[in-house]
Amino acid sequence: MKRRYAIADVFTDTPFLGNPVAVVLDTEGMSTEQMQRIAVEFGYSETTFVLPPDKAENTARVRIFTPSREIPFAGHPNVGTAYVLAQYAVLAGDVVPDTLRFEEIAGLVPIAILKDDGKVTGAELLVPEALSCRSEVSPAKVAACLSLGVEEISTKTHNPLVASVGLPFLVVELASREALRQCVPNLQGFRDILPLDGAVSVYAWVAETDPDAQCDLHARMFTPRMTEDPATGSATAAVTALLATLQNKTTLALHIHQGVDMGRASSLYTHYDATSGEPLVRVGGKSVITMEGTFSL
Repeated sequence: MKRRYAIADVFTDTPFLGNPVAVVLDTEGMSTEQMQRIAVEFGYSETTFVLPPDKAENTARVRIFTPSREIPFAGHPNVGTAYVLAQYAVLAGDVVPDTLRFEEIAGLVPIAILKDDGKVTGAELLVPEALSCRSEVSPAKVAACLSLGVEEISTKTHNPLVASVGLPFLVVELASREALRQCVPNLQGFRDILPLDGAVSVYAWVAETDPDAQCDLHARMFTPRMTEDPATGSATAAVTALLATLQNKTTLALHIHQGVDMGRASSLYTHYDATSGEPLVRVGGKSVITMEGTFSL
């Protein structure tokens, strides 16, 4: 049976920048093992599989796989999958709803479709969970993870800690933009502290100090496969919620650059809003379809 797929570069409108995601559209009869093998074959940080929803009022059930495991939620795969489905709906002559609703392990994920002059340009998701902060890790151990000196780990805003809004990450603030450039994941350093409270990856960030710069934060994210992720929506959303909470802000909007140091520049926009009493965090950006095809299964 021929199975259709599309590859979208997420958090960019330029092909071959941003973070690629493979979106498998024909998933009837696929087993979990087959999905995992397909994710390994694509080799991206995540591959998504679009299934019929369990509830008719929702758009789809979406399963998300890394090359090593299924995960309950992620940022860029959701943004990319929503963008692909919206673009395919346009091609079919269907009306594109303002919001898609994905059923996932972490819960229901609403995703707003972004448009410019009526043209679909990207998507913005609402994270499925409130911020949770878990274990802290010593600066020395995090420095070893990133091949840095301990003086390059900042505790000015927060200690290195596990944070999550649906998928946990070990989050660390660095002392300078140069320290962020110099990061190299160290396998033994990872093994010494991860996994921890569900986190297996390290998200490092630093504030932009130039008032004329086009972003608020710079970030990099490293996985236990010793690879780098060009754009990580779920971690970015968690950091936005963390900073808003630490700064006692009811609203916070951030523009984050990620992937720059690996040659896949990504642009993420986040919004934190607790004015209603219940904190809501959104993360979104542009996307572009770069490849389409089929495979036999």
